[in-house]
Formats: sequence, structure tokens, C-alpha cells
Amino acid sequence: MKILLVDDDPIARLHLEAELRALGHDPVLAANGDEALSLLVDSGVRVIISDWMMPGIDGLELCRRVRTGPDYVYFILCSQKEGSRQNEQLAADAGVDDFLLKPVHAHDLWMRLRVAERILGFTRRVHELEEILPICGYCKKVRDDRNYWQRIEQYFNERTGAEFSHSVCPDCMETVVRPQLEKMGVPLPASFPAKPRVDRVS
Repeated sequence: MKILLVDDDPIARLHLEAELRALGHDPVLAANGDEALSLLVDSGVRVIISDWMMPGIDGLELCRRVRTGPDYVYFILCSQKEGSRQNEQLAADAGVDDFLLKPVHAHDLWMRLRVAERILGFTRRVHELEEILPICGYCKKVRDDRNYWQRIEQYFNERTGAEFSHSVCPDCMETVVRPQLEKMGVPLPASFPAKPRVDRVS
């Protein structure tokens, strides 16, 4: 996973870079908030790990600016010491997702990034479901991002795990099922919905 690492301390930057590479990630390095914002453009970065206290654009301001962008980026803020409740509130209001205490330990970093991957997976699924789906006007199959046509039930099951049960809505029951049964001479079961009553207005 490509991760933007922002820290004005070169030693801390090198330490975190080594930890990220050891975990199999691809770190992109920035020495300050301005550099980070320029690197974000068309970079494909979905996770930022940023120091809180930096000259110029600090970690909170960087997070605020990231949150104005079109794509969701998971933002982890690093600090030298435990923050007060007031500072944590400020960070939450700025849009920070998680915190790391410096110096960062490999296990803590691994845990935060596992959570980040899970959250980003959920947001990706939501984004896919919110997109306009091409759907066949005849058979109602939908086209996925691989240009395959598949039943709409299969499409949603693969992306959300949702299972579908099939039924017939009242409109189709009345306009499709009832006429077919009557045409075939099949007696309607007692449980079959009665025809809706239409009151004539005189």
C-alpha cells in the first residue's frame, strides 16, 4: 500500500520509512505539509502518517486540507506524548482517523495500518455501490468493472456478502402472475392475494 509519510524530523522519517518497508508498504516521503500536499496530487495515496507539530502547515491543518479533497484518505497523526482530551477533540474535528505515539513501535504501526486497510476496503465498496450501474433493460443483468454481465444478485453478493430471497411484488403479482394463472386455468390458492378493490368515483 502506498503511504504518504510526513515528518520534518529526518531521523523520525527514516525510522518510519524502514518500518513501513519492512511491513511491505511503499512509503512516499515529505518533509512538511506543503510538500505533502503537492505529492498528494495524482499519487494514488490513500493513507497519510503525519507528525502533529511541524513548521508551516502542521498535522492538523494538513488533515483539514486533505479532507476537502474528493477522495477519502485515512489519516494517522503522530505525537510525542499523550494528548489531552481537548487536543484529541481538535484532532477529531480536523478529521484525524487514528493516533500513534512517538517513537512509533512496529506492532502499533502494523495494527493501525490493518485497520486502515479494512476501512479503505469498506469505503471502496460503498463507492462502487454508489456509482451508476449499467443494467440491461431486458434481463436486468448489470455490467461490472471487468465488463462482465452478471445477475444483479450475484453482483451485490460478491461485493457485500448479501444474500437475496426472491419474491413477487404486488404489482407484478397482479399484472403478470394472476393473468398467467388465469390463462392456464390454474385455480388460485386461498392464500393468493385478492384483487385490489377499485372504488369508482361518481
